[in-house]
Amino acid sequence: MTEQLERWLSEASGLVWGPPMLVLLFGVGLYLTVGLRLLTWRRIPQAFALLWTGRRGQGAGDITPFQALMTALSATIGTGNIAGVATAIALGGPGAVFWMWVTALVGMATKYAEAVLAVRYREVDALGQHVGGPMYYIRDGLGARWHWLGGAFAAFATVAAFGIGNMVQANSVASALRDTLGTPVWMTGALMAALVATVVLGGLRRIAEVASALVPFMALAYFIAAALVIALSWREVPHALATIVGSAFTGTAATGGFAGATVWAAIRFGVARGVFSNEAGLGSAPIAHAAAQTNEPVRQGLVAMLGTFIDTLVVCTLTALVIVLSGQWTTGLTGAPLSSAAFQTVLGPMGQYVVTFGLALFAFTTVLGWSYYGERCAEYLFGVGAIRPYRWLWVAAVPLGAWVKLELVWLAADVMNGLMALPNLVALALLSPVVFHITRRYFRSDPKP
Repeated sequence: MTEQLERWLSEASGLVWGPPMLVLLFGVGLYLTVGLRLLTWRRIPQAFALLWTGRRGQGAGDITPFQALMTALSATIGTGNIAGVATAIALGGPGAVFWMWVTALVGMATKYAEAVLAVRYREVDALGQHVGGPMYYIRDGLGARWHWLGGAFAAFATVAAFGIGNMVQANSVASALRDTLGTPVWMTGALMAALVATVVLGGLRRIAEVASALVPFMALAYFIAAALVIALSWREVPHALATIVGSAFTGTAATGGFAGATVWAAIRFGVARGVFSNEAGLGSAPIAHAAAQTNEPVRQGLVAMLGTFIDTLVVCTLTALVIVLSGQWTTGLTGAPLSSAAFQTVLGPMGQYVVTFGLALFAFTTVLGWSYYGERCAEYLFGVGAIRPYRWLWVAAVPLGAWVKLELVWLAADVMNGLMALPNLVALALLSPVVFHITRRYFRSDPKP
């Protein structure tokens, strides 16, 4: 029975994340990028300026714009930045990195539109909290005929959160600490559950405060470690970049333990892992941005798009360069072991600790961010009475995820993530005129945000 279910889920995952989904994700992002007249590329400096001033709120909401981005980043900067990048290179060759970049460049427009709509259609719940996200802009933006689609998104996200945002992350941390430090799995699960409980049970404001402290620290620490590896091999950087770009259009020949990869493999795994990492199009991040203290959707949209920029174009690129420069991608390794081997090539034994502790910290913050996403979706479906039971259930799932084998959970989460994206992408396409109108109106009145 288990084998049959695993086979069925595997087939469903291949169908959901097949070429049509990748074309839809990329196509919607490209359409929004062109419709916004490349605004998400042209306004990057202004977006960083807004992020800096966004440390203080300027309107109604529950957390500052800066905290909203850090909460969203806490959920996106996770195992995908370390293990996901390595898997993309192991399966699609170095060229997969190029397609991750392309996905991120168009994904910035997707993330911008999500946040604009989240703030535009958000509302205040029975507890006085600002709530929003795809389920709200689908219901209120598309009208009564589309209510079912908003409910479908919330249902898929509520379930997916326990997989990709909780149990999978806990399992990754437990496995990494067991392999590197010999820490018993039960100990990691119990400690992680206790830490998660101290944050999650305090609600959004506590999650935002912790994320605002941890995310900049962990991103900077990882940046320094990766930059050191790259600096020590700086003469090879031009060749590594040429390999990435060249392989994106010619494929990668078999060498060493690497089985070779076609151009399609580079595109497929680059796009899929890029989306897995930055979540542009999934509809998760706008749930956090809807709570930002702002009265202007465009300003929050500009801040939100930096999530994709930082996650993929900065953090994922660092991991990719370390892997390609090390030459370890030809050994046949994949996932976190490949990243660990790459860092060890230059840093020695210290390299595995960079990956292990980076993975542990990234995964922990992912659990915090996704707890809020799942909670808001559960509230949409069942009302505010579901919030506290959901939080306790979330904490209980952490040690369970650390302990059990997760093949089925991985597959189920993969399917649910894809099913989350479908309602959101449909809504983004249909509501794109709203995004374009709000954007044009804002920049006519205030050309310098």
